[in-house]
Amino acid sequence: MSTEDPYPYRRILRRETHSSRAVLATAIAIAVILLCLYVATEIILMMVSHTALLAAPQDMLIALSELGVTPTAMPMIVGILLAVLGLLLLIGALTPGRLARHQMPSRRAAVVVDNEVIASALARSAAHAGNMSPDNTAVSVSAHRATVHLTPASGTRVRRASVEQAVRDQLAAFELYPPVRASVVIAANGKVGT
Repeated sequence: MSTEDPYPYRRILRRETHSSRAVLATAIAIAVILLCLYVATEIILMMVSHTALLAAPQDMLIALSELGVTPTAMPMIVGILLAVLGLLLLIGALTPGRLARHQMPSRRAAVVVDNEVIASALARSAAHAGNMSPDNTAVSVSAHRATVHLTPASGTRVRRASVEQAVRDQLAAFELYPPVRASVVIAANGKVGT
């Protein structure tokens, strides 16, 4: 058995199968910049003795200082909303974003396969094994799971075992990473005239 790394292009493969956090970081940076620009505008308007756009800075400070004193539910609601927003941003920053792609082993190149291509190959294999039209086959592929939906023509029976074996063989031939497990769902009611 070879001890060589089956994925010598790990860095490229990771970049092609995981999404960047650049969009999230850019959106947060733009929001912070807009907030800073708004506060700066309000301060400048106060300095030149113009009316405020929304609220003067001293009015904002007075309102913030009174939040802790007032017995309303507003400070609690704002605190909960900010905590939820912070938790969502933390989760977004720490969890890896996965693209709808899988890796295939190759020593000569970085091979990345889109989930739609995998679904198409599984649909073709399932339709051939079930002796049915490819139009009656639908496949969905996620990070670790592939679900094959078959709708046979009315009055015909599909041998589930042969379809499941064909799908498993196709997935084994791909050697996908992360590995994908398949399940086959055969509709109880068939299509008429197919």
